[in-house]
Amino acid sequence: MALRILLTNDDGVDAPGLAVLAEIAHEISDDVWIVAPDGNQSGAGHRFSFGRELSLVEHGPRRFAVRGGSPADCVVAGMTHILGGKPADLVLSGVNAGQNLGDIVNCSGTAAGAREGALQGAIGIAMSQSMDYEVTRTPDWSNASRFGAEVVRAILAARGEEDVFYNVNFPYCRPDDVAGLSAVPQQRFSRSPIRYYPSDNEGEFFMAIPETPLPLDPQADFEVLRRGKSITVTPFALQQTHRAALARLVESGLKLG
Repeated sequence: MALRILLTNDDGVDAPGLAVLAEIAHEISDDVWIVAPDGNQSGAGHRFSFGRELSLVEHGPRRFAVRGGSPADCVVAGMTHILGGKPADLVLSGVNAGQNLGDIVNCSGTAAGAREGALQGAIGIAMSQSMDYEVTRTPDWSNASRFGAEVVRAILAARGEEDVFYNVNFPYCRPDDVAGLSAVPQQRFSRSPIRYYPSDNEGEFFMAIPETPLPLDPQADFEVLRRGKSITVTPFALQQTHRAALARLVESGLKLG
């Protein structure tokens, strides 16, 4: 039986990366649905639009946009309503224009789409195409397009029953130079890289990432992708309880007063 696949992203329903993702999905299955935000939701993280009404806009067969909705909104709408009572087996989110690595994953709408897919009971995979921002701001989708379906199949073949979702980043290089797949841990930065960044307009500012906090783990996603030419794959746990810290709290006899 063919996989039922739900696609979403945080760059919007008309984003080029979503078209690339659709091509990837159709290499795997003919049962492909799209539910994506109607506009850019980069940095939305796992936000839900509680307390206000949303609406669906049909863009074609099995292709919908959620007006004003986040990636997480889109996945819930797809999994619990739009797909007609038969939820997706696989949720693919992306392909994002730019890498999602390290602590940036916490605010990534692309990652949130895959995470919510996994929370809804599907296999969740986020995909991002890295760029060298000092060279260009225009993504080259060649690696995602060429290797995307193969990466998905490799994850499906290797996965166990763990409570996880997967974060994939394609390197910035020629497809013929791609060195393969690297399973790597997340880079935990020494501090959050997100900072206040001044604007040229008086009284206004940006939230930006002006520099990368150091040091970097040479074995983790950020540095492996930057130095090498491997496609990186990182599994993220849905259960976020830190067991060692929990045990210490319990052993301490934690109490008031």
